[in-house]
Amino acid sequence: MIIVGIIPARYDSTRFPGKPLVDIGGKTMIQRVFEQTKKVLTHVCVATDDDRIFNAVKEFGGEVVITGAHHASGTDRCFEAVEKFEIEKNFSANVVINIQGDEPFIDPIQIQQLSDLFKHKDTEIATLIKIVEQQSVLNDPNVVKVVYGSNGNALYFSRNCIPFVRNVNQEDWLDNQDFYQHIGMYGYKRNVLSAICKLQKSRLENAESLEQLRWLENGFTIKTAITDIDSVGIDTPEDLQKVLKNFKD
Repeated sequence: MIIVGIIPARYDSTRFPGKPLVDIGGKTMIQRVFEQTKKVLTHVCVATDDDRIFNAVKEFGGEVVITGAHHASGTDRCFEAVEKFEIEKNFSANVVINIQGDEPFIDPIQIQQLSDLFKHKDTEIATLIKIVEQQSVLNDPNVVKVVYGSNGNALYFSRNCIPFVRNVNQEDWLDNQDFYQHIGMYGYKRNVLSAICKLQKSRLENAESLEQLRWLENGFTIKTAITDIDSVGIDTPEDLQKVLKNFKD
């Protein structure tokens, strides 16, 4: 099975322009993501629409392709990148892992865990979830919550707290129910990635601004695996300063 890791990297981030190229202990952020991913996957490629990022990846010896600047989501950019990477390398991917480009210390164990879900033939899309440990997370709309079924497939994702625990005070919910937050890394079967990129935006997606709801609404399944590892994303310059303060290579 050929598994390809794609790392979308945009220069023009609203909250942090040039984020992939910031220096973290002598290496760019995108280099650190690439190197962490290569510890698990043989085939890894950065997808960018910017020549500065393209040149930086080439400089440290990484694989990179230029994609269009028109993509509405990282998933669309991921699909274009896979198509170009397959042509360059003359192979066909079986599974594609879409890795966040702003998590320089992503744990390779999580990438492996996601990849392993595709040992199950019925897995179409896969993602990771983590048990919620803090009450404040439950009502934070920036933290996506998820519920899943007995087969491990996601039932729904929401910015609201799900499920609602009836007849229990909200401050006691964590003592009476397990809640899970979504870790935003996806794996796709290659043919499924092609199919979901052709879908139109859906009503639930528009309501919650969550792309994965489009896939569920159209009948695709999303297999989940539970991780106990915290992921550290860098969205703003302030996030970077926090990371640098505690940085040890």
